[in-house]
Amino acid sequence: MPFFPFWVHIRIGLAVAFSAAGFLLVGFANAEWMALLGVIITSASSGIGETTFLAYSSNFNKNVVSTWSSGTGGAGVIGSLSYATLRSLGVSPRDTMLIMLIFPFIEALSFWILLRRPATVLPVTHVDSTEQLIVDDKPLEGFKEKFSYIKQLVKYMVPLALVYFFEYFINQGLFELVFFENSVLDQASQYRWLNVDYQIGVFISRSSVNIFQLDKIWLMSVFQFINVAYFLTEVIYFYTPSIWITFAIVLWEGLLGGGAYVNTFYRMSKEIPPGRRQFAMAMVVQSDSYGIALAGFLSIPVHNAICSLPAAVRSITW
Repeated sequence: MPFFPFWVHIRIGLAVAFSAAGFLLVGFANAEWMALLGVIITSASSGIGETTFLAYSSNFNKNVVSTWSSGTGGAGVIGSLSYATLRSLGVSPRDTMLIMLIFPFIEALSFWILLRRPATVLPVTHVDSTEQLIVDDKPLEGFKEKFSYIKQLVKYMVPLALVYFFEYFINQGLFELVFFENSVLDQASQYRWLNVDYQIGVFISRSSVNIFQLDKIWLMSVFQFINVAYFLTEVIYFYTPSIWITFAIVLWEGLLGGGAYVNTFYRMSKEIPPGRRQFAMAMVVQSDSYGIALAGFLSIPVHNAICSLPAAVRSITW
């Protein structure tokens, strides 16, 4: 959507409507295609909302990036924890989805009533010359100019996409196969609470940028690849003796994903000229979606291949 007009109210309206429609479709699904359509619509809501809100944040102080990122991390914790808790209390999946309809309402209320409108004039950063200001801070106009500018954003996009590719390869293809027989939690509950644990890690790291910054995002992609190696071998050989070790590694996985996200956009808020920041953020934020989508396609055959292997037996337990 970075190439489309930035009609913020229309975009947020679509995000809210799609979110509510997704919950309703999944909740009332009586066929698999309805549930899948609900998931697709909800994902579209997330994508529209993320690109719009993050681009909109360019009109505020750069610290808004850290609070925005913290909010997205908190949303993950609240969403996963709410679902896991409601299901543990015996609430049906349909009723759980209907309860979740409160969140699109809160989103609309927050944007149109609670949010303070930004100043219309962007702050001008220090420049060495008028020529530099004209060249560097001139807003991008037209498809060709915007498309040409993307190559300057690759240094932000590639590391972020890699982190999310590895992260969601784990989440979509391997998480479901992690199972500890000696746990008080059944397999479905283990999956839900591992997701809560992951979201807690994301929340912590997305809330940390005002305390700790890391410019080398590529380093997080390396660590996330190591996590892939661990989970891939774990679901094949079942060698981890305790579920708590896996919980710790999942927390670390979330810390890496959230850290890559917030540090990328915090760095951009300092390095990208204000006049180009809105397009740049709307463009770069899509890179995590590219990684997630690619991970989804790859995780399906890998998941199926692992399921076709002989079932492993955990020989060491604590």
